[in-house]
Amino acid sequence: MAEKILMPRLSDTMTEGVIAAWHKKVGDPVKKGDLLAEIETDKATMELESYKDGTILHLGAEKGGKLNVDDLLVIVGDAGEDVSGLINGKSGGEEAKKEAPKAEEPKKEAAAEKKVADAPKAEPKAEEKKAAAIDVSSMEEVVLMPRLSDTMTEGVIASWAKNVGDDVKKGDLLAEIETDKATMELESYKNGKLLYQGAKNGEKIQVNDLLCIIGEEGKINVDEVVAAVKGGAASTGQEAESAPEAKEETSHILEAADVEDQTGDGRVKASPLAKKLAAEKGIDLAKVQGSGDGGRIIKSDIDNYKEQAAPAKQQAAAAQPQAQAKSAPAGEESFEEVEVSQMRKVIAKRLAESKYSAPHFYVTMAIDMDAAVASRARINETSPVKISFNDFVLKACAMALKKHPAVNSSWLGNKIRTNHHINIGVAVAVDEGLLVPVVRFADTKPLSQIATEVKDFAAKAKNKKLQPADWEGNTFTISNLGMFGVDEFTAIINPPDACILAIGGISQVPVVKGGQIVVGNVMKVTLSCDHRVVDGAKGAAFLQTLKELLEEPLRMLV
Repeated sequence: MAEKILMPRLSDTMTEGVIAAWHKKVGDPVKKGDLLAEIETDKATMELESYKDGTILHLGAEKGGKLNVDDLLVIVGDAGEDVSGLINGKSGGEEAKKEAPKAEEPKKEAAAEKKVADAPKAEPKAEEKKAAAIDVSSMEEVVLMPRLSDTMTEGVIASWAKNVGDDVKKGDLLAEIETDKATMELESYKNGKLLYQGAKNGEKIQVNDLLCIIGEEGKINVDEVVAAVKGGAASTGQEAESAPEAKEETSHILEAADVEDQTGDGRVKASPLAKKLAAEKGIDLAKVQGSGDGGRIIKSDIDNYKEQAAPAKQQAAAAQPQAQAKSAPAGEESFEEVEVSQMRKVIAKRLAESKYSAPHFYVTMAIDMDAAVASRARINETSPVKISFNDFVLKACAMALKKHPAVNSSWLGNKIRTNHHINIGVAVAVDEGLLVPVVRFADTKPLSQIATEVKDFAAKAKNKKLQPADWEGNTFTISNLGMFGVDEFTAIINPPDACILAIGGISQVPVVKGGQIVVGNVMKVTLSCDHRVVDGAKGAAFLQTLKELLEEPLRMLV
């Protein structure tokens, strides 16, 4: 019996999906677990697998088409089965028959159509002829700028890996796209020749604007396709002729990414879903044997992968020469203006919204770190990875959040969400701004694992290699400026969190112990709270628990 498959909600903020590619067509047999389609959501391109056996009887949209969540995506059933009722929204063929028009009405309509057919036909306008000349199927060759992060509105072409006229295969790297959070690789999902580029290196393209055209040379009128996609006349002749003379040399960031992804055939080939799962599980794709076409890594390879005992790969951040500060000649006024990066734009927008929409209040507490200093020294004598004070604070926050779930919450307008899981974001400074990778389920992880993850995230952030799965899902955030000699500061809440903890440096100051003035190690922390969710007493109670854990760190090891 035929069964509908509706457009699933593939992310928490998804309202519609774009068909990036169909892997089955009408009439093809399909088995449970077969890849049906690749769906571009608001956050990533995801693979959709069939959950039943049968034959593809209907596709709800062409490649490149949009469907809302719960719209009809595909119908799977027995070969030759009548699915007109399902397509029309009916429960079956019987209802479709009941709704069939009466015999008299088609006769009247046929007579009217004959009169229209006998009438002299008006000559179509030039614009109509041009539009009609475009084969609808050719529009499938169009590649639009995908939304590569949840906050992305436009992307900048960091570099093209293919030039106009180059052959492209499915899985080949097309371009490096700079989003508001990272530089992402965009792979081709079809074979053909690159016929058109929608922007040059360094130029911006809005999400869903024309990025490139891939197809068979001579079978597509590129000018007409571009005009149709952009809604007006466009000329591409000059652009095709003036293709870049040579591929630009990739930046140090992209070179690091290429080295990381090298395998026997040059690059790691993996489906978007496999990449997402590998990132969530901390699996190095270079170590996974792919079972898909051409050695492509698919979901089942990640599910069945077993980590072999081996030392963790250390990422060496290449030393970057510091830019020399320019100074104006004596007696002259001088300045330099730099265009705002995508990352900086989104940071400005999101933090301004947070600051002016969430009523912030701040609670500061001084913590005696003597015991933590001594414990860290002893732990690092035997620990396989160096434990930092930031790791101590992160672990203590995770344990304190379990006791104070109100601090692990989010404001959702007409309701408050209290999270039962603890995912702590760690603010990492990069040249372009700030990234916040997330240590997931931090309360369940030992200090050594937390330290390893934070170090890996910091290296990825500096090399612009963080993926959406690395920075999504935070329930609480910490920001540490202690290493810069900052005693204390206040931080702006990182949505959707209700709180963020600002961590100052550990200072040796005079303290009173046992009635005597002695030198003590003191660290000040400030909790920024969204007053719509967390009241002052709740914020203070959280800091009290945090203070108890850090002043007696052995409690974190129990």
